[in-house]
Amino acid sequence: MYDVVIIGGGVAGLAAGMYSGRLGMKTLIVGDNLGGTITLTTGIENYPGFKSISGAELAGKLREHAQEYGAELLEDLAIDVRRAGNCFEISTSGKKFLSKCIIFATGTKHRKLEVPGAEKFENQGVHYCALCDGPFYRDKVAAVIGGGDSAAKEALLLATYAKKVYIIYRGEKIRPESINAKRIEGSKKIEVITRANVVEIKGDANVSCAVLDREYKGSRELEVDGLFVAIGSVPLSELAKKLGVETNEKGEIKIDRQAKTNVGGIFAAGDVTDTAFKQAITGAAEGVTAAYSAYRYVNEKEFMC
Repeated sequence: MYDVVIIGGGVAGLAAGMYSGRLGMKTLIVGDNLGGTITLTTGIENYPGFKSISGAELAGKLREHAQEYGAELLEDLAIDVRRAGNCFEISTSGKKFLSKCIIFATGTKHRKLEVPGAEKFENQGVHYCALCDGPFYRDKVAAVIGGGDSAAKEALLLATYAKKVYIIYRGEKIRPESINAKRIEGSKKIEVITRANVVEIKGDANVSCAVLDREYKGSRELEVDGLFVAIGSVPLSELAKKLGVETNEKGEIKIDRQAKTNVGGIFAAGDVTDTAFKQAITGAAEGVTAAYSAYRYVNEKEFMC
């Protein structure tokens, strides 16, 4: 029996685990990727206390901190949750655990590009992580689909390998953080194409071109060797929904300022929630808030499991 099981091992989950352990709760963090998606980020420059740190290094420090306070870590996928009296049963691929409460820090998954050719060429020229697959495009031509800060970071990283990088965005103007906008403007390798959508991906064994919905420099076909998709994410809230947790129209878990959901004993933090501003630091703070709320919940109730 655990006081709290934290489902999700990213920044929010690890921060929650650190704090719940510090508060003396018997804590288990379950995640199929301990460290989370931040481990795929090369450089973080907006996390207080670190002028520059890699995502993997930050995740490692958070993991060590959680373990320092006695949190147990299990690298496994949570596949089911259900009520057990006024407690909860969490099932992974090989084990079951009882807990007095749950913190969902399950994060998000990449939103897929749904156009002809996208699925066919996945990992054959269509990718979702420049850190993972960018080195394959050394001295080649790559394109990033998207216009936010994530797309800008992908393009900047790709520019360290590729000879040419396009950013393709449907809006009038890309909208990265100002520091990344300046870096893109200063790059001789990056070219921005606005007011355009990719409507088809063509190739033989691998991608050879992206078809646009408007002409660009006299053609709707843009010759590229690879496409990196950065068009947002989908919250991983399905397990929470099974317990009656309320979500918004995007599928994000609704929480209050104490990281509480509408279901007693269920808390949430990080990118899976309906918080408007999603950053590593805000996710970590929500994780800590959720841990404190869980601590109060556990100490104010009697449990029959």
